[in-house]
Amino acid sequence: MPEQLSASVDCFLDTLRFARNASEHTVANYSIDLAQFVEYVIARGATSMQDVDSRMIRSFLRDLVGYGYAKTSAARKLSTIRSMCSFLVERRELPVDPSASVRGPRLPGRLPRALSREDAKRLVESIPDDAHAARDAAVLELLYGCGLRIAEVAGLSWDAVDLPERWLRVLGKGDKERMVPMGRYAVRSLERWKLEIGASREIAGDSPVFPGKGTSPMTVRTVARIVDRAALKAGIPGVTPHVLRHSYATHMLEGGASIRVLQELLGHESIVTTQRYVTVTADRLRESYIRAHPRAKEGE
Repeated sequence: MPEQLSASVDCFLDTLRFARNASEHTVANYSIDLAQFVEYVIARGATSMQDVDSRMIRSFLRDLVGYGYAKTSAARKLSTIRSMCSFLVERRELPVDPSASVRGPRLPGRLPRALSREDAKRLVESIPDDAHAARDAAVLELLYGCGLRIAEVAGLSWDAVDLPERWLRVLGKGDKERMVPMGRYAVRSLERWKLEIGASREIAGDSPVFPGKGTSPMTVRTVARIVDRAALKAGIPGVTPHVLRHSYATHMLEGGASIRVLQELLGHESIVTTQRYVTVTADRLRESYIRAHPRAKEGE
């Protein structure tokens, strides 16, 4: 390794180890990533970090993915390079950061976990017994029972709710309107909530189902807090409003709903988005295997 490059890498790793108190595991990973990067740029004529530009870094990442590295691995290596470049700029060994304009590989989106049916039931029934109980129950039923987005719940108005026919008219992303059916639990919760707020205020057609301050609808932050409180009471960590929407989608598919129907219910523009919700649990794999394969059944 050329002396200047070696000195830059060693100085950076020493700073991590001694000045920033990084763990040995972290230092080892950075060392491996930088050794690979330095070997690459040396092969392309670089003798110091001043010779490295953004095109060289992009080429390094492109070749990594081409060689079969996962995009997550390439993204981690770019993070390492950025850390060292930022360090060298701070020390004025580099006039500008060559990695600043480099975009990492696009990573596949990750969906939140889906709750089990039992956990979902326990959560939506874990309503703190206070003045907001009826409101919170209705919010949770719309998130899990109808699969609405957090903003769709917050922005719902009474003229979009048909309790006798059990339908919701939902305005989703891109102002796209869709019809969503409600189950009996959601209907009962909304009836109780409407009765409660109707006793203290006049409900017009365009009134928000969940009013906030004045005539404004409830904020999405309040919706998130409602979920947080219910999850805390149920003893189920890591639950967000979108986890409930994902649980709705997963349980619909497990119950036999077609993916096309689910696409309409969720308000997805593309079925590709809906297909990301098609997850198969280990239990379902095992059950399908036992049902389907002649050598899988116990006692045979």
